[in-house]
Amino acid sequence: MKVVTSEQMREIDRNAASIGLTTETLMENAGRAVAEETRKLIGNVMGKHILVMVGPGNNGGDGLVAGRYLEDWGAEVTLYLCSQRSADDKNLALAKERGISVIQADQDKGWTNLDRLLVLSEVVIDAVFGTGRSRAVEGVFKQVLTRVAAAKQKNPMLFVVAVDVPSGIDSDIGAVDPSCPYADATVTLGYPKPGLFNFPGSERAGKVIVADIGIPPSLAENIATELITEAWASSVLPKRPLHANKGSFGRVLVVAGSVNYIGAAYLACMGAARVGAGLVTLSTASSLQPILAAKLTEVTYAPLPEAEAGLIAAEARSVLKQWLSDYEVLLVGCGLGQKAQVVEFIKSTLFDLSKSSSSALVLDADALNTLAQIPNWWQKLNQDAILTPHPGEMARLAGISVEEVQRQRLEVVRKAAMEWRKVIVLKGAYTIVAASDGRAKISQIANPGLASAGTGDVLAGAVAGLVAQGLSLFDAAACGVYLHGQAGEVVRQELGDAGMLASDLLPVIPKVIMGLKQPES
Repeated sequence: MKVVTSEQMREIDRNAASIGLTTETLMENAGRAVAEETRKLIGNVMGKHILVMVGPGNNGGDGLVAGRYLEDWGAEVTLYLCSQRSADDKNLALAKERGISVIQADQDKGWTNLDRLLVLSEVVIDAVFGTGRSRAVEGVFKQVLTRVAAAKQKNPMLFVVAVDVPSGIDSDIGAVDPSCPYADATVTLGYPKPGLFNFPGSERAGKVIVADIGIPPSLAENIATELITEAWASSVLPKRPLHANKGSFGRVLVVAGSVNYIGAAYLACMGAARVGAGLVTLSTASSLQPILAAKLTEVTYAPLPEAEAGLIAAEARSVLKQWLSDYEVLLVGCGLGQKAQVVEFIKSTLFDLSKSSSSALVLDADALNTLAQIPNWWQKLNQDAILTPHPGEMARLAGISVEEVQRQRLEVVRKAAMEWRKVIVLKGAYTIVAASDGRAKISQIANPGLASAGTGDVLAGAVAGLVAQGLSLFDAAACGVYLHGQAGEVVRQELGDAGMLASDLLPVIPKVIMGLKQPES
């Protein structure tokens, strides 16, 4: 499913008009969709008091149409006009013909009627601003939205439905005006908007529902950003033919672990195994092998010489070289640490050893921290690779602040992927996967349970395991994000989001894969 910016949506609207799909038609479709989704969300609307907050533009027009349909279905609707509508506004005229109550904000002294309606109403439909609003909210609009937000805070049972985006959100980056109310649901029109999947905007959006308003898919076919959906993940899952052997599903070499981060090696290896890789081999400091072998019984081993107990030595590169040609994927970084000898080993592995190998690279954690220490590192690392940074690692790699990364996650990661010529997985709530050709996919999952040690190691392993099975780097990264995120959702439903452990994800990942393969009944 495509994700569109405000400018891209305007271009789609212009192209729709050029093929005869008028603004009036789209507004009718949009308003009806909002009304239908509202009815689904709250159940029977008969007799329900619904307040529609109507803004000055097309978003307000969508609200007028929604109010008309809800009135026709038996709701008691009041339209609150935040500004004057055009004298020839057809949808306002149709509402008045039905006898729908209309209140004008500039005639509501002391906001008496608005405050009374907010107490009386069970549902508020926010149709004040659409995707075009990015500047500060002022004047009447600020007063109105602040009162809606206060009413919601005072009465959590007041159900707020936003049209397209909650008013006061920058639909492109998710920045919010202080007056922006918290919606229980956002019915976004035609296509979802990036700001609905970035904080703090995503917190105000509630449940995001994408409404089909009749725009032909061909008008958005060149949009390079998409949501990661169940249907897409199912379509790219590696095939599992009956005549297969373990070589059919690829081999992953994992270079991970140190005396302080033994568990990272376990989690990365099992992440690769649980997505179906045929063979996983762990290359770690030799003294750690007996410890890990007690738990990683299905993994083979390629122990490396140590600089000191539990830390890989710089000269381990020559030993690793003996193994590398046998593997489709090399995963480097999970829990290796940043001691000087280890950093030298990582550098020689990435910049020397991998150049003579056909193995795909997946780089996480300390591999990324090592790259960040090297000016213009991407000019030296010419191989295709998947990088899996969290926001702090991304900030160090890009030489910017974490705040800058988080403020415009999509544009930061897309720009970096194109400049560095790498696939990048920017982890966190609504994880983003970006490719060097400008494509990007956004996860629909924000799960605080995944904000715990080791979950990133599982993800790195899962991504490597999917690359080993033949997926392209971009598809493997996005599919790995989907499987990892869905496993987290299953665990959250069973255990809640406090106390979720990275290892809880491992046995669930195959169940998520099985669910994707089962045909709908």
